[in-house]
Amino acid sequence: MSIVTDSIFAALPTTTRGQPTPLSADSKGERIAYASNKSIFLRSIDDSAVSTQYTQHTVPTTVARFAPSGFYCASGDASGVVRVWDCSPNGSGATKGEYAIINGRINDIAWDGDSQRIIAVGDGKQRFGHCVTADSGNTVGEISGHSAQVNAVSIRQQRPLRAATAGDDKNLVFYHGAPFKFNGIPGRGNHANYVYGVGFSPDGAHLVSVGGDKKIFLYDGKTGEVKGEVSDSTDGHAGSIFGVSWSKDSRSIVTCSGDRTVKTWDVEAGKVTHTWTFGDTINIPDQQVGVVWPNRADGTIISLSLSGDLNYLNQSSAKPTKIISGHSKNITALTTSSVDTEPTLWTGDYEGRLCAWDVAKGTAETIEGDGHTSIVSGLTATPTSKNQQIYSVGWDDKIRRIDAGAHTFHGKPTALESQPKAVTCTTDSLVVVAQLESVIVYRDGEEDGELPLKTSPTALAAHGSTVAIGGSDSSLRIFSVTPGKAPRQSAIVDQVSATAITALSFSSDGGFLAAGTAAGKIYVYSFSKGLTGLVTGSLTIDLVTDRWSAHTGKITSIAFNAEGTHAISGSLDTNIHLWSLKEPGKRVKITNAHKEGVNGVAWLKDGVFSTGADATVKKWKATL
Repeated sequence: MSIVTDSIFAALPTTTRGQPTPLSADSKGERIAYASNKSIFLRSIDDSAVSTQYTQHTVPTTVARFAPSGFYCASGDASGVVRVWDCSPNGSGATKGEYAIINGRINDIAWDGDSQRIIAVGDGKQRFGHCVTADSGNTVGEISGHSAQVNAVSIRQQRPLRAATAGDDKNLVFYHGAPFKFNGIPGRGNHANYVYGVGFSPDGAHLVSVGGDKKIFLYDGKTGEVKGEVSDSTDGHAGSIFGVSWSKDSRSIVTCSGDRTVKTWDVEAGKVTHTWTFGDTINIPDQQVGVVWPNRADGTIISLSLSGDLNYLNQSSAKPTKIISGHSKNITALTTSSVDTEPTLWTGDYEGRLCAWDVAKGTAETIEGDGHTSIVSGLTATPTSKNQQIYSVGWDDKIRRIDAGAHTFHGKPTALESQPKAVTCTTDSLVVVAQLESVIVYRDGEEDGELPLKTSPTALAAHGSTVAIGGSDSSLRIFSVTPGKAPRQSAIVDQVSATAITALSFSSDGGFLAAGTAAGKIYVYSFSKGLTGLVTGSLTIDLVTDRWSAHTGKITSIAFNAEGTHAISGSLDTNIHLWSLKEPGKRVKITNAHKEGVNGVAWLKDGVFSTGADATVKKWKATL
């Protein structure tokens, strides 16, 4: 047996309202880099399924910038640490250096043209930024002149070296280098609000700054002299400008704003040449908080919405040519479906967002409509592929139904009695929901019965009309559940282990049932008379193996392959294990599969899929 990484469907960038989110593109225009949770992602611009994840930061990350050489990336985090690491396409991802820059959040990083020096700035206590060599961390300049946090930094790529920083004190500070030293504050008082972005043009002739006052100022790239304001009185921004990026010919810039627009400007003429507007009505998630203009022949621009969506823009189109959706928060629920034989992955996250994934392309579509407003705690699909429905439950105490073919919410949500823990579905499309102290059966949005329990339910699974319930007392109960009839308990294991059952999964033929526990152990059972024993109530359970015990944390999810010969498991210990029923003592382990823990695993014909607290979906190739 073996299991290796196939694809990483990267998490979306982490965004904060009223704050810019930096995006970076490599010099070839092939990849973008951004921060998400405690990881840094390098994402292919052309292929959404090709990504690299850097996971060595121990606190939330804030920014990532490619070196001009394309071989290294510098990333910063909320603790003030900057890491320099190998990001070459075939590189190892090894960390080259770790430097404590300031005692606070790193807001931005800039490289010099030789890929030797970096300046990192942010919200420190003793200082707001520092300049060091990338390979050793030696000081090569001081960042001074600011009286409040610094939001952005840029370094001129040509000699003589120049640098500029901008911050909440409404000033842009100009530096000569190297080593970098304070030179002056050009245009003091020009900006009337926080300055959010600065950037030297690729040819080094110009410098631009943008801010919360909706203004854009242009400076001489060598002297720092103010050249004037880039202003279009009829088509300027109506909200704070959060980001700016230059075109490769140094003639145009692109800006993004809280007014839900992205605009390109002719710098010399001071005129807007193109505008993209997001959303038909005022919608806060449509605010644009980041933008980058990669060096590409097709002129593609990539902007970032507050919702986390990445928008591909081209000046030949009034609408985005492509929108990359997905998750930026902990993925808390996972299920699969096969509509018209096409496998689809369904995910729900900490904020209530639901997505449908095209696993072949690695792209996600956000389910629009009356969705959940809080954590999605469970997802399940009806067993039939005809008119297949997806049911979700969330901490807003609602059941919602999604049409698997149309990818839209349908009907009104069903109110639950208490907070849901898990959900499953029978062949008869009965929706079974484990709540705080009960398991309730729902039929067409109405309550259709309750399964008798002696303890709080902690896990659910269904096959056909059979429902398995795991309890906080580690009991395992098997019920037959049919429409309009009282549920019949047909078998029980009084105590599976010493800890609560946290995950259950039937094999595809219903012959095996795997139960995972809070201690990280998995027990596999079989049914001596098959599931037909449910009809007479004579079903008995036999323990097949209790040797699947390599996890060191709570089991969150288990899934069997189609043949029922192997299973995959995920745990809060961040690991994934591949197990064999024939040889239960053998296993294959993937360590650190998801930073902060694995929350879901699934088996589709294309491979094994997993989700986790790092907001990513990963595809694995399993060889049995």
